[in-house]
Amino acid sequence: MVTRPPSRSLAWRVATPLVGLLSGALFVVSAHSSEGTDLRPGRFTDLASMVQYDATRADRLNQRVSDLHDQVNQLSSSVNNRQVQQLTRQAERMKFPAGLSPVTGPGITVTLSDAPQSTGQDTPDTVDNPNLLLVHQQDIQAVVNAMWKGGAQAVTIQGKRVVSTTGIRCIGNSVQLQGIPYSQPYRIQAVGDVTRLANAIADDSYLQVYRADAADPDIHVGWDEQIEDKVIAPAYDGLTDLQYAQVLPQSDAGS
Repeated sequence: MVTRPPSRSLAWRVATPLVGLLSGALFVVSAHSSEGTDLRPGRFTDLASMVQYDATRADRLNQRVSDLHDQVNQLSSSVNNRQVQQLTRQAERMKFPAGLSPVTGPGITVTLSDAPQSTGQDTPDTVDNPNLLLVHQQDIQAVVNAMWKGGAQAVTIQGKRVVSTTGIRCIGNSVQLQGIPYSQPYRIQAVGDVTRLANAIADDSYLQVYRADAADPDIHVGWDEQIEDKVIAPAYDGLTDLQYAQVLPQSDAGS
């Protein structure tokens, strides 16, 4: 008597090609997400390598955002619709006050830096507050506010355009701008009428105290002010959407 081999069940006949299809889709998704890089890179052995990796990745993402913006602008300009064209012209007029257009002209540069003895090892006994030896976010904000008060057309910090949503925060011994940490010295530039800018900086009461500390040999926090024939303020290239917190609804269970 000849024994027939057991027949394959319907479930296996369906599952086998399905698994193959899902595996192929996974390979495609992985290849698209990696963009030619390793999805599981080796562990970083030093902080500099990690920072360089993140900086390179951020540059690629910024370039991709710029390319997508160009595509959107090209597609918008090619639409033969009166209402769309009117809205496009309106958006173009709003780019300058929003900081989305580059500005070039005469201006002023203010550079703030920590005191040479800010490491704490050589802090003079006459300095009661070691924080006076460091540049803080309020120092940078005071310079920026004075420049706006002096009629600045555009302001940059570390070469990055300052807009209405720009946030300045102290993170350790660095200052964070738009989520990116920068170390001192901090270079703040403004485009505008040089006389008005200089007068606004000179008349600011907060900066008068800062400059007095800069002139004090025991503190000697860094202050440098230069008149520039040409200042280049690039267009703001960060995120333009607003992110904000929302109040969670109160639960009746705890009341």
